Amino acid sequence: MSSTAQAIHHEEHRQSFFERWFMSTNHKDIGTLYLLFSFLMLFVGGGFAMLIRAELFEPGLQLMQPYFFNELTSMHGLVMIFGVIMPAFVGLANWMIPLQIGAPDMALPRLNNLSFWILPFAFALLLSTFFMPGGAPAAGWTMYPPLVLEGGSSIAFMIFAIHLMGISSILGSINIIATILNLRAPGLDLLKMPMFCWSWLITSFLVIAVMPVLAGAVTMMLFDRFFGTNFFNAAGGGDPVMYQHVFWFFGHPEVYIMILPAFGIISEVVPTFSRKPLFGYKAMVYATASIAFLSFIVWSHHMFTVGLPLGAEVFFMYSTMLIAVPTGVKVFNWVTTMWRGSLSFEVPMLWAIAFIVLFTIGGFSGVMMALVPADFQYNQTYFIVAHFHYVLVGGALFGIIAGVYYWLPKWSGHMYSNFWSKLHFWSSVISVNVLFFPQHFLGLAGMPRRMPDYNVAFADWNMVSSIGGFWFGATQLIFVGVVIHCVFFSKQKATARVWDHAYGLEWTLPSPPPHHSFTLPPVIDDSQLAHGDTSH
Repeated sequence: MSSTAQAIHHEEHRQSFFERWFMSTNHKDIGTLYLLFSFLMLFVGGGFAMLIRAELFEPGLQLMQPYFFNELTSMHGLVMIFGVIMPAFVGLANWMIPLQIGAPDMALPRLNNLSFWILPFAFALLLSTFFMPGGAPAAGWTMYPPLVLEGGSSIAFMIFAIHLMGISSILGSINIIATILNLRAPGLDLLKMPMFCWSWLITSFLVIAVMPVLAGAVTMMLFDRFFGTNFFNAAGGGDPVMYQHVFWFFGHPEVYIMILPAFGIISEVVPTFSRKPLFGYKAMVYATASIAFLSFIVWSHHMFTVGLPLGAEVFFMYSTMLIAVPTGVKVFNWVTTMWRGSLSFEVPMLWAIAFIVLFTIGGFSGVMMALVPADFQYNQTYFIVAHFHYVLVGGALFGIIAGVYYWLPKWSGHMYSNFWSKLHFWSSVISVNVLFFPQHFLGLAGMPRRMPDYNVAFADWNMVSSIGGFWFGATQLIFVGVVIHCVFFSKQKATARVWDHAYGLEWTLPSPPPHHSFTLPPVIDDSQLAHGDTSH
């Protein structure tokens, strides 16, 4: 690491507020914008979830009409997936990938700025549908025809918003691939890269492969609704099941787009606080690539009840169970990294351990649903809701929070409150289980999803689940407080290597890093790397 690069200090780069935050091409500022946008959307989508759980607190229609309830379920899903999980991971990628590979910035800085600024407009468009004649789309986030085609004209605005989100994701992914393949420091071979970079390299190819598929599906739907075509309209010779095939060909890789970067984060955090290198680094890389490949051949497990031929059901059952193998390799490697390590339970490590436990629960229920005859019972019940929330909240969201706690001192130059961050963790991990675990029981008892009212037999567990939901939602306000205190008020300075056993190029820079991280390419010294055969 050159002394010149260290000498260029953060404060020397003078910009007005408007220039810095609206016209920035700096990867750190754009990463911060993505994370702040994701944070804002977490409370918007979370607010929708609170309204849903308030309605379900007890039987009977309490607060809203069924149509508005369905609008909330649809928008909650779209906001959480495209507005929270994906932008947060892109924000982490923007911040960390150049630091981890020794690059001065992202490869395409102006494109980076455009990628972000598309998003606020896309979500303003999406959320404006609530105020349009006929209301917001109310056919679930999957937007299945024929139901979605019966909505108001707001469907056109939803489709346009989805196109904008897809463009943003594709541009961001092109940028990440270009950065990783072209701007690595000399001597940093692909198989020496941190796992976070690997997970994003593979994820970026997934995004580029499947986002256009979603764009095609929703465009066909637009034509059905407004231009008289019959792609999915059975009355005109179309096939609504075809939409499901096209949608889930996008939708299942999308699930891995939302979890692979979390795998990368956990693969950074666990070795640091186990004080030993990641077990089976190459196996982790190959497992990540295998998961990405297999994600393209499992889509119809979402559709076992639509009348698939028996051969297709058997194929998709076995291919779905096969994807559990590389995922199991990852869990095994994380646990083996911790095995006989010198563990320290700092806040990022607590989130990483919770991630491993909760994601594994979600994975087990996924294997249960891979069995065709069993899935006929689980399909469209709260068991499905419990499954994917364990994966996306206990998995993706917990992975994001682990990453924020791991790198926040590096970004801000200050340490956060240990007491409040641990309170945030314990309150979150208990409440998230109170919220989602009872939904397994509701689903097994036969409670259908997306229903605003229910039989009195389901009342007790719904009340427990709703209490867990309000508790989990309120707990995230602690997170806001921890982050604001850390960035603006904390007196405790962070060192360059924030965590004793953190290895990688990002820890060779001061905290916070200078405006331009590496003006000269760093010299790669194997002792700086956190994996491979290097012993620390």
